[in-house]
Amino acid sequence: MRKAAFERLVARALDELPPAFAARLTNVAVMVEARPSREVARELGDDILGLYHGASELQQSPIAPYELPEVIILYQENIEAICRTDDEIVEEVRKTVIHEIGHHFGLSDEEMEALEDRA
Repeated sequence: MRKAAFERLVARALDELPPAFAARLTNVAVMVEARPSREVARELGDDILGLYHGASELQQSPIAPYELPEVIILYQENIEAICRTDDEIVEEVRKTVIHEIGHHFGLSDEEMEALEDRA
């Protein structure tokens, strides 16, 4: 799939986020990269779907707010590799963005998995 088409699916997924999540994305950029860098793949695995860069809300100071935008990176080729249809891509992007927003809230992978298991 061409990057522009994938980005349209990402935009669709972002438009469909629950309002409580969307409201918290005011200083978060969502970007698409083909695949993770060697460093990221080495540290987090070749099959990583997304990555959050930034200071979580727990790390940000109310006195000196975090000035740089936080970034969520979605890895297009990894997401496409586990999806068969555009609808599956939209759903996987939505789940990945919500997962990365969880990091913005300061949740660990383990805490998010526990929440997903309870849902």
